[in-house]
Amino acid sequence: MPATLLATRRVEKPWGSHKLWPGFADPQADARPVGEVWFEAAGEPDLLIKYLFTSEKLSVQNHPSDDEAHKRGLPRGKDECWLILAAEPDSTIAIGPKAPVTADALRTAALDGSIVDLLDWKPVKAGDFFYSHSGVIHAIGAGLTLIEVQQNSDTTYRLYDYGRPRELHLDDGVAVAELVPYVAPSAPGEIAPGRSILVEGPKFVLERWDGGTRDIALGAEQQGWLIPMVGAGSVGGVAFEAGQCVLVEGSEMIEAEAGSDLLFAYSGAARL
Repeated sequence: MPATLLATRRVEKPWGSHKLWPGFADPQADARPVGEVWFEAAGEPDLLIKYLFTSEKLSVQNHPSDDEAHKRGLPRGKDECWLILAAEPDSTIAIGPKAPVTADALRTAALDGSIVDLLDWKPVKAGDFFYSHSGVIHAIGAGLTLIEVQQNSDTTYRLYDYGRPRELHLDDGVAVAELVPYVAPSAPGEIAPGRSILVEGPKFVLERWDGGTRDIALGAEQQGWLIPMVGAGSVGGVAFEAGQCVLVEGSEMIEAEAGSDLLFAYSGAARL
């Protein structure tokens, strides 16, 4: 199929929320909070798209690179990025240490909780964007709604979890950790009216589009994920609206109503 509307999977999390995003039904007051909504595709696609809803800080964590994942018998590593849709006034994201740290010092800080103070906590607001490549130590804060685009891997190494009764992964997490302050990669930004590049490789490209009509031509081995944040439209005969995600293959025309705000992610390092 050239275009497929993806099914959603709601994932309950202790740090989740009872207040979701337009397009998603809020859980009942007596139900467990929803932390994530996944868009699921058949097979083993390269990318995974999620919405996240946080009422508490997530664990301090990182992810392996492809090379480190292969050493551990895993199919791929995990680069990821986040576009903030909504944020409470005091919301933050930690990304990388404030200063260089040794592996031994990182392990000690993870064990005694002082790792929280080692991290660079950045205030965030709606519209902010972060790219977190594999190895970067990070923690998503409370009071956020965001879209996450990532390599299709659920391998997470928790370094610290605020006393929650969940497993930590200090050996692997320290082994793959980037021990120097985070430096954000540059992105081309707006390359045409209504078309911006947020991420350009090495694992995927992420574009942001206004409404209108666009032709896309994906390679034979490529797939694309159309994520409408605002508005509605159609692609390959499949209608879409905010809160949905469409998997696209081949060459297609995407039509979105005026005022739409769309993300389009696709695997590979080169833009279309």
